[in-house]
Order: sequence, then C-alpha cells, then structure tokens
Amino acid sequence: MTFPWLKGHGTENDFVLLPDHDGSLHGDLDASFVAALCHRRRGIGADGVMRVIRCASIGIESGGEWFMDYRNADGSVSEMCGNGIRVFALHLVQEGLADPSEPFVIGTRDGDKQISFAGAELPEAAISVDMGVPQMLGVSKVSADGNTWEAQEVRTGNPHAVAFVDRLGDAGTLLTQPEYDQSVYPEGVNIEFVVREGERHVAMRVHERGSGETRSCGTGACAVAVASAVADGAERPTTYRVDVPGGTVHVTWDADGHMILTGPAEIVARGTMDWTA
Repeated sequence: MTFPWLKGHGTENDFVLLPDHDGSLHGDLDASFVAALCHRRRGIGADGVMRVIRCASIGIESGGEWFMDYRNADGSVSEMCGNGIRVFALHLVQEGLADPSEPFVIGTRDGDKQISFAGAELPEAAISVDMGVPQMLGVSKVSADGNTWEAQEVRTGNPHAVAFVDRLGDAGTLLTQPEYDQSVYPEGVNIEFVVREGERHVAMRVHERGSGETRSCGTGACAVAVASAVADGAERPTTYRVDVPGGTVHVTWDADGHMILTGPAEIVARGTMDWTA
C-alpha cells in the first residue's frame, strides 16, 4: 500500500507518524506492520508509531479533535507517550490542524492531554503537556547487570519503576529487559535508573517495555521527577530538571498535583511510502 509518513523526535525519542485522519488507510494498524516500520535496519526505524487520527474516526470521546494512536516499537499498544505527544502536537500545528496561540487538547488512551506552546517560533518553541496526576504506589525490586535495587512504582499514564543508583553505568548495557516483579507489573513496566546531579536536578536512563533502552522517555521523566520530589520532601509546586541521553526536559509538579512536562520536539523527515514488505 502507499501512504504518507513523517519522522520526528523529542529529545531523541523518535517516532514514525502516520496521518490517517479518517482511519481508512491503516485499519486496525497491524502490530507486525508497526514493528516492521520501527525496525532500525528493515524499516524507517523508530521507538514507536503514532497514527494521527480524528477521535470521531476511532470512536473515542474527547474534548479535542485529534487522537494519538500510539504503539510501541514491537507493535504493542501503549497508553501514553510524553515525548511523542509533543511531536504529535508540533505536527498538528505545522499542518494547520491546531492553533499554537492557545492551549488545545489531544486525546490519548490515558485521557485528554492539554498542550501549550511556550514560544512563538516553530520548531524551536518549547512545548508543555499537562500529564495529569501521578499515582505513587509501592516499592519492589529491579535487577540489571548483576545489581539489584529498590524501585518506586509510579504511574504516569504508563507504569514505571524508578530506581536510584550510584552511577548510570551500573545498569549495564540494557540490551535486555531488566528483571522486575511481574506480579506487581503484569502488563510490563518502564524501568528508570536515576542519579542525582544537584538540587532539583537528576539524570536518568530508561528501558521501555516494548522498545528497549531509548534516548528519552517523557512519562518516565515525570515519574522520576515525582519520585525525586517525594524522596526530597519537596513542597509543591516544584520543578525538576531531568537529563536524558537525548537532551533535557523539565517537569513541574504543581500545587494541584498535576505534572507539566516541557521540552522540545522536531519533525525531521517526511515522505510517501510504497510498502512492499
């Protein structure tokens, strides 16, 4: 089949976007097709795929017109992607499908997310996403490269296990899924390894379920900021700088308990593909 596509990233967490406004191009969006698109050698290469589709076309009730139909690199469905939704929002603005001069809503499997553009110059504008209210749950164990740590469970649209470590390298290569308690995370989990860099400043690596180690994770950065703030006894509102291998994002945990994720996004390529695989 022939279809349009775009490639974008947020702090080097990269995605293929598939415009399919009425749902007529890609149907149910087959998992094997998504995995093939994301393959770094046999496809375009990405950490995930986002179909750009109207909420009405997929039967989603939302306060916004557009739905981010997000899939992990292995084709599995994911609830939310904090870096991806900024790329998604930038695409809508660049195509004239949304107005950056005022906040607008994008529908996701984790509910509606409000988007705000902090600057007028595209694509350099910082993009902020209201990621909602986190859930701080229990503590379990994670293991990687022969090391084991306690990990705080934080739900920020996706499930996360946040482990504070002495050095980011202690997690090893992260070429394979770190071990975790499957009774706590039966649907899988994103695992963050975190070091402190200064006051309200942390750095992290992440192994994402369905994708492996990625250069950044927006929902993970939110989970890390929340876990750090709780450990620090920080009063809200508070803002944490979170360094990821692909850059830097900022997370504000506001007085109402909402997480505001702010960072860059960029569209780097577009085209039309004849898919023959």
